[in-house]
Amino acid sequence: MNQPLAYIHPQAKIAENVVIEPFVTIHKNVEIGEGTWIGSNVVIMEGARIGKNCRIFPGAVISAPPQDLKYKGEPSTVWIGNNTTIRECVTLNRGTALDKNSTIIGESCLLMAYVHVAHDCIIGNNVVISNCVQLAGHIEIQDYVNIGGTSAVQQFVKIGTSAFVSGGTLVRKDVPPFVKAAREPLAYCGINSVGLRRRGFTNEKINEIQEIYRNIYLRGLNNTDALDLIELEMPPSKERDEVLQFVRNSERGIMRGIDS
Repeated sequence: MNQPLAYIHPQAKIAENVVIEPFVTIHKNVEIGEGTWIGSNVVIMEGARIGKNCRIFPGAVISAPPQDLKYKGEPSTVWIGNNTTIRECVTLNRGTALDKNSTIIGESCLLMAYVHVAHDCIIGNNVVISNCVQLAGHIEIQDYVNIGGTSAVQQFVKIGTSAFVSGGTLVRKDVPPFVKAAREPLAYCGINSVGLRRRGFTNEKINEIQEIYRNIYLRGLNNTDALDLIELEMPPSKERDEVLQFVRNSERGIMRGIDS
């Protein structure tokens, strides 16, 4: 849709049925897929790659240069997957050449109002990030994660699939898959059984995941001994192996147990 009150750079690549409301600014080197709606007063800067059927609400700024003093203006990108919703005043910074060169938002995500996603973050599919959450650079958030409002996540942190982070939380350590994280300092508060049931996990599978985390957090073992015990006593499964790999590969270390 050609909107005479919007500024669209002639080199921007926009699908035929994209709706662009008044007072939108779209810079060069931007691509927007079919069926996407761009609300009034959105600014989309160089390097944005926006998928199909996305909804971007007024005041959002997409693909601004990273807030990193090492950034020297090199070309980089922000990718937004199909069917993702970006609410009011969200800010998404593009990547840097010193890391991934891209910031990536997956498909079917919801980023609520005033969320900030810094450079070189990777966000998976079906992620919900609530109002005013602040993500520093180089963060990885896997699929089906839910982060409560006004939380802040430190740079280089990883949050595993299907984890739930409580609102108002400061996330300084990695959050393993399938768990609930809350308190200050950040601590394990059980598994995300509600989220897992919504995804169709059976009671048997939920009990298996609970047993994995009993070994990690509730038996007084260090992580190495807990992981060895899990590998020895529990049969292989996708979920077991995913937890083992996540904890073993954690560079920042995982969050502590509730009574640690």
